[in-house]
Amino acid sequence: MKKSIKLKARFWRNTLLISTSLLLLVLGCRKDVQIPDSSTSISFNIPQGWPTPFYNFDNNKLTNAGFILGRKLFYETKLSVDNTISCGSCHQSFAAFANLDHPLSHGINNQFGNRNAPTLFNLNWNTSFMWDGGINHLEIQPLAPMQNPVEMGEKIGNIVTKLNNDADYKQLFNDAFGTSEVSSEYILKALAQFMGVMVSSNSKYDQYMRKESGVSFTSSELAGMDIFQQKCASCHPAPLFTDYTFRNAGLQPGSLNDSGRAHITLDPNDLYKFRVPTLRNLKYSIPYTHDGRYNTLDQVLDQMATGIFDGTTLDPLMKTGIQLTAQQRSDLLNFLNTLNDESFIKDKRFQEQQ
Repeated sequence: MKKSIKLKARFWRNTLLISTSLLLLVLGCRKDVQIPDSSTSISFNIPQGWPTPFYNFDNNKLTNAGFILGRKLFYETKLSVDNTISCGSCHQSFAAFANLDHPLSHGINNQFGNRNAPTLFNLNWNTSFMWDGGINHLEIQPLAPMQNPVEMGEKIGNIVTKLNNDADYKQLFNDAFGTSEVSSEYILKALAQFMGVMVSSNSKYDQYMRKESGVSFTSSELAGMDIFQQKCASCHPAPLFTDYTFRNAGLQPGSLNDSGRAHITLDPNDLYKFRVPTLRNLKYSIPYTHDGRYNTLDQVLDQMATGIFDGTTLDPLMKTGIQLTAQQRSDLLNFLNTLNDESFIKDKRFQEQQ
């Protein structure tokens, strides 16, 4: 990092004399020139028709500097014990911030976690986090992977020490929070600013619902939307396409025998229940389910049709599975494809900055 900064500084010294003269000339002639206020360029806006979010930055003022710091921390490998793993290692921007083609999270020392890394977007509406809902606040969530011994394996105190020894970070913290002293509180608040702004609301479905010019559904997509309302919307209601509940969808327990929500509540009635995932951006977030066992949506639909494991906590809505004709399945898949938001995936604000 420091080497990169020195190289950039050398470049600017070599060009400064020319550029400064030109800039002063332009500004001198154009007294009406307005330099944008970078502190207001990042904002959080609730999409039209969406519910009030659970997290709203009331106690964590959103600023451009805070967002930039949060983004840098998100891709910072110093947050792991051996300086090899960042949040972005398991939450890749091109995979809707999931882990493409990776069934289980991959951490330090080539170790694997017990669950598939979930997508990260529209997090401000989450009432809880993790597949089992073990964390209930956006600002606390990053502590779990940081301190998990098979993910990042680091203590928050050691992370604070590392960053306090980095002059670049001290400046970034000063820009964001008015103090160059790095603290765990500000680390978590900066990460929340970055992750909280990651809103995916510009899929074809969103454009269609906003009645944007030139956007229409095919007959198959319309039929698929109708099937979705009949078969899926009870657990995956629009516009977030999750109801944030915990349900047993009939998955056969895997070799890890993950108890799901019961791991947190210790209630046998929660056995094998997992958080209902959003159905947005499925095109990018392969593989699927809490343990990443399925690589295609057809496999998911096959399980829901003929592979229901009838355990004691099976959700009542899944007792008979989801039965579809070949045409209905094709239409449903076409509708689900309208929930993919390419503009979010390609949004450079959320990608690692070189």
